[in-house]
Amino acid sequence: MHYQTVLFDLDGTLTDPREGITRSIQFALGKLGIDEPNLAKLEHFIGPPLLQAFMQFYDFDEAKAWEAVNFYRERFKVTGLYENRVFDGVTPLLETLSGQGRQLYIATSKPWVFAREIARHFDFAKHFKVIYGSELDGTRTNKVELIAHLMAEENLDPTNTLMIGDRKHDLIGARSNGLDAAAVGYGFGSHEELSAEAPAYHFETLAELHQAFLQR
Repeated sequence: MHYQTVLFDLDGTLTDPREGITRSIQFALGKLGIDEPNLAKLEHFIGPPLLQAFMQFYDFDEAKAWEAVNFYRERFKVTGLYENRVFDGVTPLLETLSGQGRQLYIATSKPWVFAREIARHFDFAKHFKVIYGSELDGTRTNKVELIAHLMAEENLDPTNTLMIGDRKHDLIGARSNGLDAAAVGYGFGSHEELSAEAPAYHFETLAELHQAFLQR
């Protein structure tokens, strides 16, 4: 693939944050008097902006959703951040891309302060020029706005930039900003969700994604 610049989503694309996110959602719901013992039922929170997810899945108004987000962060920033793992194959992929001289960025709706700590702790920050995320007040949680901000800040050429992600938000964000997108099937978005957005590429595995970059 010819792209000189590659943007990566974080959750579900570089790392599997399932335990940390779902346990922190469970904690927040418990603080609000909602008992959800089944963590699997909370996996749909992985990917979309949290504020909107609480409003959508639990019919919270915005004030209550912010209360839930703040309870979530109470646990996530000290414990949930580290209940995470880098997907097998990510490190070799990033090493290949860096070795090819490509510029790499992270574009995540997670607050950048958390994203940068995750990348530091799990030792992959060194591969990225800048890690972009949202602000704690909710600014730029929308992937369309986040990618637009990143592209403007870095003065990037959309025709030479690829966005890689596992949810529809990544693909919509890319398309709205004139970028090609690669969907990955090993994360949290279903095949139907991803196919509906007609990405330029669809890789079921990390190995397939890696192989594509070896064919320049």
